[in-house]
Amino acid sequence: MAPQRPKGAGALDVPPALSPAPVPPRSTELYAALDLGTNSCRMLIAQPKGSGFHVVDSFSKSVQLGAGLEKTGRLSRGSMTRTIQALRICQQKLRRNKVRRMRLVATEACRRAANGAEFMQRIQRETGLKLDIIKPEEEAQLAVISCAPLVNRKTHNLLVVDIGGGSTELVWIDISKVPKADRAQSIMRLHGGFHQAKTDVPAARVVDWISVPLGVATLRDQFSDVEDDAARFALMSWFFEENLTDFTPYQSIQSQDHFQIVGTSGTVTTVAASHLGLKRYDRTKVDGLRMTSAQIDKVIHSYLAMGPGGRRADPRIGLDRQALIMSGAAILQALMRCWPTDRLSVADRGLREGLLYAQMSADGVLEEGLG
Repeated sequence: MAPQRPKGAGALDVPPALSPAPVPPRSTELYAALDLGTNSCRMLIAQPKGSGFHVVDSFSKSVQLGAGLEKTGRLSRGSMTRTIQALRICQQKLRRNKVRRMRLVATEACRRAANGAEFMQRIQRETGLKLDIIKPEEEAQLAVISCAPLVNRKTHNLLVVDIGGGSTELVWIDISKVPKADRAQSIMRLHGGFHQAKTDVPAARVVDWISVPLGVATLRDQFSDVEDDAARFALMSWFFEENLTDFTPYQSIQSQDHFQIVGTSGTVTTVAASHLGLKRYDRTKVDGLRMTSAQIDKVIHSYLAMGPGGRRADPRIGLDRQALIMSGAAILQALMRCWPTDRLSVADRGLREGLLYAQMSADGVLEEGLG
């Protein structure tokens, strides 16, 4: 694993003479969050608003940073060049918006690559951006807090799933003892860590969490030599499930009463868009949508029936997602096989939103309570 940078790294590399003097955060302050993943580079710039935030600028680009990583153990020259180009655009947006508060992070590809830390130094040298290679636990924490607003008040047990390009994070949370009105807020407090000090106030309890080193890109690459489409899908799904055996809820938690899954990833939002029959993606229709196991199964079977050619031509999937949708669907099918539910909530949100919530919450610029 690549060496870790100190927590909190992620500011523009401004010469000391130009560095702004520390001032207390204001409600008009702009915040930024950048997520450099195995497949994509994404950034949000937002302003606090009530108990949430308003996005003022954004960036998203498929850079395929993890291309070839499975075979060589290193980030390739081409993938690093693509990433640097994307990060230069991010740097321009940060400067144009005069953002001072930001958190810029890299995840699984940079954690696993032998030259991951070296690449962080190159990024700083060529773009002026300092990125923090975060640990799997922090990645899971950020996914959890980003999804807090979607938690149903009737939920007692919550499974948050973040399907990334290089890894998949699962967090099982027991909120049965938390008052209904406080459940979302109790999950937000987990940004400080999954193992919190015991208090007399009922709090969200993390039963277990796991980071599986298989995401849509890495799982696809593991089975790239299997030619048959259906056979490859089945092998990917069962292989992913085999990697869940150390996750406590896989073995010991049987009750599905008051149970909710929140899924955050391009896979889950794409499946939701296909279910809705959207020809043009609409976040307002997807984020917060609730789907059943049967509805998810129907979409996945339709993907298999299409074959690779049909999936490439389907506007609901999109060109950027078509090469990764079946590995993502294999992960999703494995999860639904383990924990069938009629309450899977689709989250068009993830690491970037978690980074923003964590920063704003720490600065005290968010109003109490979640909408």
